[in-house]
Amino acid sequence: MNDPNGLVFDGTQYHLYYQHNPDAAYSANICWGHATSTDLLSWKDQPIAVPNTIDGQAFSGCAVLDRNNSSGLFPNGCGTNIAALYTRSLPTRQSQYLAISTNNGQSFEEYARNPVLDIGEVNFRDPQVVYHAPTRKWVMAVAEVDHHRIGFYGSTDLKHWTHLSHFGPAGLPTVNYECPNLIQIRDESGALRWVLFVSINPGSPMGGSVTQYFIGDFDGTAFTPCDGILRMTDFAKDAYALQVWSNMPDDEAVNIAWMGNWQYCQELPSGEWRGAMSLPRSMSIRQDPNGYPRLVQIPRGVEALRHPVLCETACHLAAASRREIALPIGKAVEVVIRLTVDEDRQTDPSHSGPVINRFELAFANEEGEKLSVGYDAPSTQIWLDRSKLHGFDHPFFTGRFAAPINTAFYPNARTLDLRLFLDGCAFELYANEHLETATALVYPEKPLDRLRLTADGTGFTIDSLEIYTLDKTMCRQTL
Repeated sequence: MNDPNGLVFDGTQYHLYYQHNPDAAYSANICWGHATSTDLLSWKDQPIAVPNTIDGQAFSGCAVLDRNNSSGLFPNGCGTNIAALYTRSLPTRQSQYLAISTNNGQSFEEYARNPVLDIGEVNFRDPQVVYHAPTRKWVMAVAEVDHHRIGFYGSTDLKHWTHLSHFGPAGLPTVNYECPNLIQIRDESGALRWVLFVSINPGSPMGGSVTQYFIGDFDGTAFTPCDGILRMTDFAKDAYALQVWSNMPDDEAVNIAWMGNWQYCQELPSGEWRGAMSLPRSMSIRQDPNGYPRLVQIPRGVEALRHPVLCETACHLAAASRREIALPIGKAVEVVIRLTVDEDRQTDPSHSGPVINRFELAFANEEGEKLSVGYDAPSTQIWLDRSKLHGFDHPFFTGRFAAPINTAFYPNARTLDLRLFLDGCAFELYANEHLETATALVYPEKPLDRLRLTADGTGFTIDSLEIYTLDKTMCRQTL
């Protein structure tokens, strides 16, 4: 599996379609796989929804509810009126297709006059459609790949599309623009802001693929960014093709991303399967202390899966000390920690060399492997280090990542918060009140069965430490 597709809430259940090869664990013969959920966490596999056909592979796209039958394709109000728009891909052409479901999204029947949008390009893909109420029309964002831009098209019936505008090139220089998503997200005041997500591959500063985003205005015709700031959704390497759910209650903005990177995704050491999705993440916009709007991503609903292993407060970890905590094997684990760096002491005038004041939290084992997350207090930066795991070696499998922490968000500037999830080969990190997010695939040779806390150079007060196991949410053998 790779890109999430067709994310829609039909009023009863959430649909997750995705890029899928039913015959092998690499990208070919792509169709739309399908899963459904009532909580975005517990998923049930469904039959293939959109097959590969002689007209091309079923590449990425979206699903919307055509409540008022604007397409004229639901004369009897069949089920939930789910319409899908996606790319049919041939070696010499990509074009946009429309299909409808009369059985609540289980399968789709293609519109007889497809394609509904074809500009004669080899690389023209990944449509995402929203309804723009002020101008009473559907708006499609779609990647015009070779031109390094996003095209916006308008329609009143989902069948006939008119060009509106272009956005780009913008942000990171890259080879491919892919998987645009346009959505309104609430800021701290409750106001809705337009956000355009654009995935790029290759061109990430970390290497390979990444999703960038732009905050701005959309008037029904053109998207205008509010500034020229470059923003990415993740500071690690394995969150790509971010997609958002449509028809969410109360206009909640929720995304999910494919956990993978095109530099190495087809060579991962996971045997007969490859590909996973991130946790679903609720999104909001927050103004940072420098005056820039930023994306906040919070794991959605995970608290319902928790079983406490350890909960403690106000523990001190002295300088040059270490503490180990046993972790259950074969369980998904969540760690939530908030810590405060000890107050600065007068530096010994006879001391020479750099000042090292660091905290490290490591998932480890007795074979010496460790997955490390840490905080460098003098520079106020966090790191994620998977380089000391020995289960996968690849020239593009970058080991170390870092991000700055803005301490102005805390009442005490010496504070840091971390929220970590480890589930098999999937690792997610949230920090700085969920302003910083890192998603990484991890492959230890042996299970990581202990949590190791280390203070180097100074002490740290662990204001709170919570460790939970998380319920299994799919009826599959644990890998």
